[in-house]
Amino acid sequence: MTTKTLILHATENDHRTSLKEAAAIIRRGGLVAFPTETVYGLGADALNAKAVQAIFEAKGRPADNPLIVHVASKQQCSELARNIPEKAFALMDEFWSGPLTLILDRTEIVPDVTTGGLDTVALRMPDNEIALGLIRASGKPLAAPSANLSGKPSPTNARHVIEDLSGRIDAVIDGGSVKVGLESTVVDMTPAVPAILRPGEISREDIEKVIGAVIIGYEDKIHPESTVVRSPGMKYTHYAPDAAVTLIEGEHEMVISRIQELLGNSPSRQVRIGLLLTDESNKMIRHADQLALGSKDRPGEIALNLFSGLRYMDSKGVDLILVDGSFSHLGIGAAVSNRIRKAAGTIIKV
Repeated sequence: MTTKTLILHATENDHRTSLKEAAAIIRRGGLVAFPTETVYGLGADALNAKAVQAIFEAKGRPADNPLIVHVASKQQCSELARNIPEKAFALMDEFWSGPLTLILDRTEIVPDVTTGGLDTVALRMPDNEIALGLIRASGKPLAAPSANLSGKPSPTNARHVIEDLSGRIDAVIDGGSVKVGLESTVVDMTPAVPAILRPGEISREDIEKVIGAVIIGYEDKIHPESTVVRSPGMKYTHYAPDAAVTLIEGEHEMVISRIQELLGNSPSRQVRIGLLLTDESNKMIRHADQLALGSKDRPGEIALNLFSGLRYMDSKGVDLILVDGSFSHLGIGAAVSNRIRKAAGTIIKV
């Protein structure tokens, strides 16, 4: 059934009217897309099983892919999770509100549909006044995956949401572009040694400074469909544009050389190629369809522009996207690499 999607305009300093309308939609079981600091989320009352089910239907999301629940206070967190370890509270104190999701044992009030049938719940407090305001105004914790069609690049502005979900959801709060551009770091706090299940802006080093050793519990590939996973982003295709994606990794000069070689060997009339490059590579390559995402030494810039870059290349109608992987993999660079590897059909190391 097609729904007329309402577009509500807001800024972090002026959002009272839009939030009042959006909160009413949430309370009656509707779906509202809203900005966070990471990407836009598609929100519903996390404790309303019918409303949460509508998220899966709107996105075309597999039912066993758990959702992150967004809260506005630690008290709200304690209503949704039990047996919360001291290390989890330490991470909340350090990084909330912010791009960090914690997986904890769930309480009985959280519906199975919200957790993908798991005995755990993923919680985070977003660092965005519009997002926090919507949670407070609605009086509901919000189950909110990224506000895109399942498998597509995550939305970093309201236009991306409208492209994917117009007619499928009740409203979009247009709060401008996001600040980070990649989804939150996810840490499973239920084992004796916490495990990072998805990398994000908050790095392993950041986390270990607060709670000591953690393990890496993710791989830069899609898990088999039979696998049970506790975190979004580990299973099924994610972050992928319509065009095929090839990632070229290695030293900067070698990556440039291989991209030029691939362009030279391509039958241009049959395969239209787009390039997503670092600023440095962009100055050294000339091609009809190319876009610089940021400096290779500042992966935060690339993180902010990656998903919009993949969508841009789709809008240009390219068949193949070559991605320059010569950027630093330190800090958020590890998360950038993770997302591109999930989107890529081919990875070339040079």
